[in-house]
Amino acid sequence: MTQPRRTNPLSPLVQAVPAVPALAIFFIGPGAGFIERRGAPFILTIVIVLVVGFAVFAALSWLAWWRRTFWIDDDGDLRVDSGVIQRSARRLQLSRLQSVDVVTPFVARLVGLVELRVEVAGVGDSRIVLKYLTRAEADALRGAILELARRESAESSDGALEAPEIPLAAVPNGRLLAGLLLRSTTAALLLASVAFIAFTLWAQGPVALVLAMVTGGLPILSVVTQFLANYGFRVTRTPDGLRIRRGLLSTQVRTVPAARVHAVELVSPLLWRRWNWVRVTLTIAGVEGDELRPDVLIPVAPRAEALALIAEVLPGVDVDSLVFDEAPRQARWRSPFAWRYLACAITPQVIAARSGRITRRLGLAPHARVQSLRITQGPWERRLGLASLHADTAPGPVDVSARHLSYASVRPLADEELVLMRRARRVP
Repeated sequence: MTQPRRTNPLSPLVQAVPAVPALAIFFIGPGAGFIERRGAPFILTIVIVLVVGFAVFAALSWLAWWRRTFWIDDDGDLRVDSGVIQRSARRLQLSRLQSVDVVTPFVARLVGLVELRVEVAGVGDSRIVLKYLTRAEADALRGAILELARRESAESSDGALEAPEIPLAAVPNGRLLAGLLLRSTTAALLLASVAFIAFTLWAQGPVALVLAMVTGGLPILSVVTQFLANYGFRVTRTPDGLRIRRGLLSTQVRTVPAARVHAVELVSPLLWRRWNWVRVTLTIAGVEGDELRPDVLIPVAPRAEALALIAEVLPGVDVDSLVFDEAPRQARWRSPFAWRYLACAITPQVIAARSGRITRRLGLAPHARVQSLRITQGPWERRLGLASLHADTAPGPVDVSARHLSYASVRPLADEELVLMRRARRVP
């Protein structure tokens, strides 16, 4: 891995394939009539332009592929050089590694290729994507990256590189589909669609039908997208961290080092509570969620199974034993529906914040990962003798904020958390 290498020679072709359907739709659809009306000379011109354009595009794509090389240097950093006219050199410090993802897009899978995504902690562009490698090349490179990251982090690197994986959790596809359909937003939009359709039949007008198509189409599209992305969801334990596998059309294998997790959230939507289902999301430093929600540790699971996964990333934390400092009764004037569920808890390991009535949320952050602590008090809170405590972590989906607590209790909670934060950061 120390010598400059290139991705697979088929990479330019695989990257160009997604543009073919758009061109086909144009020439079969609106462009067909326009071209036919212009006659044979125009068609010949179009064909020549397309052939020349394709040849130029193919040449530039091949040249860009040839000029893009990657390797691991003597300092243990991942290097990528690219560019035809203007050269670019990038370096990722593997000692700050956050995750290594193996993604298999649908087109790449047809020719046996995958892409490798390497992300480190940091701001801005902290990700390198290698498109495309064979499965064997990707596995070898991923193993080398994880091994170097362990060494740089002074963590144990004993044992085989590809140690056996220990299964922790798997989401049956039936449960996944049911959970997506029973999300609060999905259920609300589908009910709105039914109401609009009923109004359309009664009023015999097109407006409500269009609204029904929008409100019904959006949740269905979201359900289909999330179902395909999380199909066959499995979590296993490896020496490198938790390994997540998921996806139907585009499969993804992601390794999340447990030590890099900055915050965890336990989410319980209203319609899931009958079956005691929950969702677990993560905040990982330097890693932002994308359309496939890589921040999800498990999309839907029984509570006991989810708590076992939380124990993997937050050792020693027992969610069921948390003792909460709850919002006082006057908080009902600030949050009339959810005030009974607003609370904060502090243990030797984490600070926890609870919120929500329809969708209940419990955010957890280890003391060592809390970057700052804030007490806020708006005019209404000040009048009611309330205040909110915010534990700021790395940017991500998890919000650890205890809102509308008694001001008299927020100050002691903040003082206690500051002591625990300093103690957690103290080097032995």
